[in-house]
Amino acid sequence: MDFTGKVALITGGGGGIGRATALGFALRGAKVMVVDADADAGQASVDIITQRGATSAFLQADVTQARSVKDYVEKTLAAYGRIDCFFNNAGIEGVVRPTQDYDEDIFDKVIAVNLKGVFLGLRHVLPVMLRQGSGAIVNTASVAGLFGSPGMPAYVASKHGVLGLTKVASTDVAALGVRVNAVCPGPVETRMMRSLESQRDSNNPEGVHAALAAGIPTGRYAQPEEVAGAVLYLCSELSGDVTGTHIVIDGGRSGSGGVAPAKRA
Repeated sequence: MDFTGKVALITGGGGGIGRATALGFALRGAKVMVVDADADAGQASVDIITQRGATSAFLQADVTQARSVKDYVEKTLAAYGRIDCFFNNAGIEGVVRPTQDYDEDIFDKVIAVNLKGVFLGLRHVLPVMLRQGSGAIVNTASVAGLFGSPGMPAYVASKHGVLGLTKVASTDVAALGVRVNAVCPGPVETRMMRSLESQRDSNNPEGVHAALAAGIPTGRYAQPEEVAGAVLYLCSELSGDVTGTHIVIDGGRSGSGGVAPAKRA
């Protein structure tokens, strides 16, 4: 997977999966624009990349606002001239609370970042790629886009929506040289999972982690780099006829129907 001469744009690039993917692109030759609402986290990703001798820059943006999204697209073009790969990744977890008790303002915020933010990214990056006649987009969904999860109505709804957007956008541009896919991570060793573990049981988040890991056939969470690998594949020429679909990265959990793995002898 060689991205020499390519430009990769990544939202949520200051987080665990976003940072790992940004570094993955950069180490394979791409120029990388990191976008994040958190300036410190986003700049830290750029610093890691540039310390490795690769090319990267940071833009602070609010993915829920069209003007901000249009701005990060325009500034990426001004800096690097094109957008070949777009990892439409920014997302938040919200709170863990039953649907009947879920706060409307939090619901709106999660939907705005996770779903509207993905739509706005598609809305403003797709025209760039269509003018180029080429490009690959990967949206971050989740296994929560395939199944339900107690206490997470906003997050689950948003990720189901991301998969819907992926399918529609891919059919809109499939004949025009642009591909749109999604990744569906299960539990990953990131800040988001630490937050969810603490919300499930603030007195014993380690126990929540252990219980979740025990329900995964591989017996562990994924690493951010493993999700990044799927993103890189979907943006590479190796997946040239792959569009409108998703890759699940969950250690076999969804395939096993949630059945705990057999213990090794």
